[in-house]
Amino acid sequence: MSRRHLSPEERALWHKLTRTVTPLRVPRARPSVDPAPAEAEASPAARAAERRVKGRVPPARLPVPVAPPRPEPAPVLDGSWEKRIRSGQLAPDHSIDLHGLNLAAAHLRLDRLLGEAVAQGWRVLLVVTGKPRALRPLPGETGKRGAIRAEIGDWLARSVHAGRIASVRTAHPRHGGDGALYIILRRATSL
Repeated sequence: MSRRHLSPEERALWHKLTRTVTPLRVPRARPSVDPAPAEAEASPAARAAERRVKGRVPPARLPVPVAPPRPEPAPVLDGSWEKRIRSGQLAPDHSIDLHGLNLAAAHLRLDRLLGEAVAQGWRVLLVVTGKPRALRPLPGETGKRGAIRAEIGDWLARSVHAGRIASVRTAHPRHGGDGALYIILRRATSL
């Protein structure tokens, strides 16, 4: 089906009508191939009325708000602590092994250790949690390895002594590596 072209009188009448219409949204400009003299003088509103959009037009996308960058946490330990941890020269005041304990017993033993450490004035504790198995469990194993390591962060955060904990770091390989943690306590403040 061929499209009928407007006569010059019809075109003038159409342009007169379109000047009175306000478009709902501003369309993008589209280059015309061969504009007629009357079309060259037409306003953008008139050109917008002539153009039709077929199909569903999605709503304009709103820009996604960008979250402000989170400030870097202030380092709790100074460079000398970091150097001692990396070199393995950090000597724990006390160590505890949580291997073979269920979650409830390990949590209770850790809380007792923190209480004793605060009372004794210890600064560095070594907590051996065990390494989680990276591969599938061997035949006969339950596959629940690493449960203590997964929970220890929450236990320390909810502890009564959470305010006294300065840092929790992975131990040096000579103290157990990924299977152990250093818990470094703050000094007791005297009032």
